[in-house]
Amino acid sequence: MRRLLTRLAVLLAVLRGVLRPAAAPEPADDERDVDPRRYETGSPPWAELLVAGLLVAAGVLLAAFAVLLGVDADTQLLGGALGLGLAALAAALVLAGKRVVPRETAVEPRPMGEDRAEQVAVERDLARGLEGVSRRRLLAAAAGTAGAGALAAAALPLTALGPSPSALDAAPWRAGTRLVDEEDRPIGADDLVDGSFVTAFPEGADKRELGSPVIVVRVDPATLRLPPDRRGWAPEGLLAYSKICTHAGCAVSLYRKPIDEELSSPPALVCPCHYSTFDVRRAAKVAFGPAGRPLPQLPLRLDAQRRLVAGGPLSGSVGPAWWGTKGRHA
Repeated sequence: MRRLLTRLAVLLAVLRGVLRPAAAPEPADDERDVDPRRYETGSPPWAELLVAGLLVAAGVLLAAFAVLLGVDADTQLLGGALGLGLAALAAALVLAGKRVVPRETAVEPRPMGEDRAEQVAVERDLARGLEGVSRRRLLAAAAGTAGAGALAAAALPLTALGPSPSALDAAPWRAGTRLVDEEDRPIGADDLVDGSFVTAFPEGADKRELGSPVIVVRVDPATLRLPPDRRGWAPEGLLAYSKICTHAGCAVSLYRKPIDEELSSPPALVCPCHYSTFDVRRAAKVAFGPAGRPLPQLPLRLDAQRRLVAGGPLSGSVGPAWWGTKGRHA
């Protein structure tokens, strides 16, 4: 019995030694210092020069885009400069990755824990990564040029996200400025009848300016409810208000004139985008919709030929308040 137990114990010990995985041997110090990486160094000289040239071209083209944006160039020039600049930058990066930056084939061991020998090997790898690049200063300067151009091309368009406060306050309306239509024909008092409206512009000014377009309407003078200081602004029931909506800067292009006011709402200008509605009889007071303030009003008077002229500037800044209205109210 004792012999049987002894033999079973020996058999179990053997099986245990067979089934247990053998521990991995510790690598020797000289083996840890061996770097299995192999670098392909020595890029051709033409590649570095070409990369530098492409980077400089990208910087110049992207800077040109920023300059053209400032001088109000057409969209074809802007698109061409931006597209060619980005293409040159992309070509430089691809060529640098293929021909300039050293390439490697590596099998990197991943031992557990930290080892000083491994840190030294990594430092050597980082230093070796620049081997084969002979024109480092040239490439760095070219990269700086491309980076400056890209930064300017990305930053300057942010200035076009909205009009500046000075542009909003610089409406071209002055006392004595004649009102003209899109064909630069003067607008006479007899050109409008009750219930009609027309878009007018200041004579001789740029029609594209935000403060230029106004809507002129005609109502029964007996129904006007203007503030006391504006009672002389609407000769014969003629009123002019800014065409730029005070909600989101859309164009006010609809005029509501009911046939029977007892069954409907009073005359009003309407913005078709968000349905802000302005009561023309009450100095364009907001009657409905999300607009936060009335439309700026343009004082009117009639000259000797019964043509409409401005009696002064607009009563306030054009557009919504978040465009930069500075304490002026319509």
